[in-house]
Amino acid sequence: MNFLLSIAFVLCWSSGFIGAKLAAGSASAVTILMWRFLPLAVVLIVIAAVSRTPWRGLAVRDVARQAVIGVLSQSGYLLTVYYAIQLGVSSGTTALIDGVQPLVAGALAGPLLRQYVSRKQWLGLCLGASGVAIVTMADAAAGTDAAWWAYLIPFLGMFSLIAATFLESRSRARVAPAVSMTVHCATSAVIFAAVAVSAGAAKPPAELSFWAAITWLVVLSTLGGYGLYWLILRRSGVTKVNTLMFHMAPVTAVWGALMFGEPFGPQTTLGLAIGLAAVVIVYRGDTSSPRVCARDTDTGGASRPATYGA
Repeated sequence: MNFLLSIAFVLCWSSGFIGAKLAAGSASAVTILMWRFLPLAVVLIVIAAVSRTPWRGLAVRDVARQAVIGVLSQSGYLLTVYYAIQLGVSSGTTALIDGVQPLVAGALAGPLLRQYVSRKQWLGLCLGASGVAIVTMADAAAGTDAAWWAYLIPFLGMFSLIAATFLESRSRARVAPAVSMTVHCATSAVIFAAVAVSAGAAKPPAELSFWAAITWLVVLSTLGGYGLYWLILRRSGVTKVNTLMFHMAPVTAVWGALMFGEPFGPQTTLGLAIGLAAVVIVYRGDTSSPRVCARDTDTGGASRPATYGA
């Protein structure tokens, strides 16, 4: 089951890049992001008003915490990625910087969550970073006219998603997925709408292709990608879920080749193979203690996986 969830997560998360390209021809980035989240937030709020069960017993502090996680994992991450590309940073360079995320998360998992990374897992993480570098290095080496400080912006997005991951992992309160998704999307809808209105880009285009791309982004990227990200995080921990991020660049390259006729050569093939090897090594190098798992499952519920740390 975890293997199938991992495949679904990689496909859904990668679909965000494809959906963004589908919509890019008819609207600006902030317009796409606003209409990606605004209709979904309205639907989720209506569902929450009808079905109140998941919200019972939640403290205001828990909802506020989820709002902060939403700001970091969706608004902060997506805004920085799109903004960097608008400033002239190539998508390959942005993907390469974002691909360093698993190494940073792996390094921080030990001191922050007591999810220590074994030597085999570090080997897998380093291999994964190498795979991402191979796939994107040609594009990154091409160079752009972007200002030097523009290259720092993707790092902000990377750290934003990592911060959201650790904040969720440190939370003692188990929030239902329906609740967290509603809060995250509502928060992102408010932020993206404010940015779009202030930029004069709130009006959506009338083209059918734009709304088809928005539907793609809502169903696959938001509900599928982000939903599966938090689910796998709860089941498998920070190191494993971030290792799957290594697949995004090569999988997107394959998808782009099939859908848009983009070039797919030996360099991408090699990077994909290395990324697959990295995930296998990380999963086989898991050193989770059965005694710790038993302790956590005996304290009151299966809803708190041992991989979350104290």
